[in-house]
Amino acid sequence: MARRRAAAETLPARMKRQLHRVRVGLRKSGVDYFRGDGSDWIALAGLLLTVPLIAGVTLVNPVWCSPAALVLPIVAGGLLLRPASLLGLYAAAATALIVESVGLGPYAEGPARVTPGTVLVVAACGFFGLLIAQFRSRVGVPWRRGGTMLFDLRERIRVHGKLPVLPKGWHREIALRPAGGQSFSGDFVVAARTNGGRTLEVVLTDVSGKGMDAGSRSLLLSGAFGGLLGSLPPHAFLPAANGYLLRQNWDEGFATSIHLVLDLDSGDYELFTAGHPPAVQLHAGTGRWEEKAAEGPLLGVYDGAQFDPVKGTLRPGDVLMLFTDGLVETADRDISEGIDRLTGEADRYVAGGFHGAAWHLIEAVAKDVNDDRALLLICRET
Repeated sequence: MARRRAAAETLPARMKRQLHRVRVGLRKSGVDYFRGDGSDWIALAGLLLTVPLIAGVTLVNPVWCSPAALVLPIVAGGLLLRPASLLGLYAAAATALIVESVGLGPYAEGPARVTPGTVLVVAACGFFGLLIAQFRSRVGVPWRRGGTMLFDLRERIRVHGKLPVLPKGWHREIALRPAGGQSFSGDFVVAARTNGGRTLEVVLTDVSGKGMDAGSRSLLLSGAFGGLLGSLPPHAFLPAANGYLLRQNWDEGFATSIHLVLDLDSGDYELFTAGHPPAVQLHAGTGRWEEKAAEGPLLGVYDGAQFDPVKGTLRPGDVLMLFTDGLVETADRDISEGIDRLTGEADRYVAGGFHGAAWHLIEAVAKDVNDDRALLLICRET
């Protein structure tokens, strides 16, 4: 025991333990810095070292390394540092400019000198960098976490819209296309299998606004609606969603929604609608499309709203399509014409099946529409 303790106290062992502590500390500092929780001293130290390095190269060869190169650490500092640290970096850059001006001589005596224009460019970059740092400080989200948060937001919306696996004999798919090619949409889907897996409940919602403007509200509502779905009887879902929306007191707080309750054993279903475009059903026996329109007002307009369902049955070969108004309604085309066009395009898939059809239908019907578009297909296979 004494020999083991003596071996552990040797100089190499102590140095190894100390090196391990340093590595752990640096790793923790790096992780905290990336998350926005740690100090910015590492970035500040690195940028402070680049300032004299740039100044030295400029004094040696001002043609290849202009005095204006000092904007590089200033721009990086505006993205990486907090306002207080940024002022220290600016002081170092100003000192470097003075040293370069003295070392290179008056700007009137030759090219590649520190001119008033160089000072103005460096000062302007510093000013805008400080504005950016102040904005990040006020928001409380460093730039290095901002992109991660937006990615996480997008992924959460995508996961909420993932449809559950259906039993054999059923096919489902969803296609969402945000306005302007953005990553965030005011249209979202929440779905769950309830009643021991025998019932599929799907809610397709269109939040007022579009794209990035509606993205944050879409995330909030998708989380709330996902919690309500399956926790309440089907007839109570839309009234509860309406009450939740009213409690938000948003200036632009309305939404449309359609709620499908499908018995996967019998194919019987109910549709509850809140100001949403009707669903359309393909009857395989006749090859004709039928609109399924239920009654119900917009969500978030007034309290005590009633939502009466419409019923139907999906038989083998039948298809049910749910969609948002961006897919069928434009400024120069009303909703009935849009539905006719959508069903006309969908007829092309009757013979070969609707697998992969949702994306192609949006592409064919509303490719360049400046609105969020969503299409949900539920098929009972033969």
